[in-house]
Amino acid sequence: MRLSKHHGLGNDFLIVLEEVNGPVTVTAERTRELCDRRRGIGADGLIVGAVPAKDSSDGDGHPVDVVMTLRNADGGVAEMSGNGIRCLGQALAQARDEHQTDYVVATDAGLRRLTVHDDAQRRLATVSVTMGAVAGGPAVPPDVAERLGARRHATVDVGNPHLVVVVDDVGAVDLGHEGAWLEARFADGINVEFIAVAEAPDTLGLRVWERGAGVTEACGTGAVAAAHLAHAWGLVGTEVRVEMPGGVAEVVLAGEEPLLVGPTQHVATIEVPDA
Repeated sequence: MRLSKHHGLGNDFLIVLEEVNGPVTVTAERTRELCDRRRGIGADGLIVGAVPAKDSSDGDGHPVDVVMTLRNADGGVAEMSGNGIRCLGQALAQARDEHQTDYVVATDAGLRRLTVHDDAQRRLATVSVTMGAVAGGPAVPPDVAERLGARRHATVDVGNPHLVVVVDDVGAVDLGHEGAWLEARFADGINVEFIAVAEAPDTLGLRVWERGAGVTEACGTGAVAAAHLAHAWGLVGTEVRVEMPGGVAEVVLAGEEPLLVGPTQHVATIEVPDA
């Protein structure tokens, strides 16, 4: 099986394309093996890009280019990843030898539209993705509300669920402890973002605990969730710079659905034995 490894702001993914490999089935166990950072290749998740049905389209006559299935590093299926889908876009552009192109991607959270601008060396790309409508998230359990106290917080759904918490200093948060505790209080798990308003206008600092992956350097859906809520709270405008340990993402909130923009980096193309 041939796969490629990419990262979006340090949030890394293994990408397996059916148009390169033929039909592929990757189990939860195989995902855990490949994503293991000591005994496997190492990644926050694995994405299979499946060949869509011939009559698949977005309703406006644009054919679906690829069907995305994402498993987190623990093997669990996730509905959506903003950085992961951007990495998938770069992998697809490389496989098709396309430097500047648009794709329609079917995900478990609905259709998403990608724009990929690859560099001449095919290593670094800028990829934007429409993120779908933001919806209300799961109810906050009473013990979570009690623990967070006066800190402003809310949940939203951007294809996957998020809890966003405003703090004075994201660097002061014990992310491993707090993130794990908060995720465990939601029946289906949840991604947890701690955010702080930066001195620069329309800028947020963000650290994330991702459901099924733990502490990661960045989260695309988390950046969108944080920007959406921070804007609703009057903390930022409609064009938001989100600073994470892995780098900076831009979130544009002016359209019908948020747009996430950021870099993706091709790390390696790897041949692995079949399971």
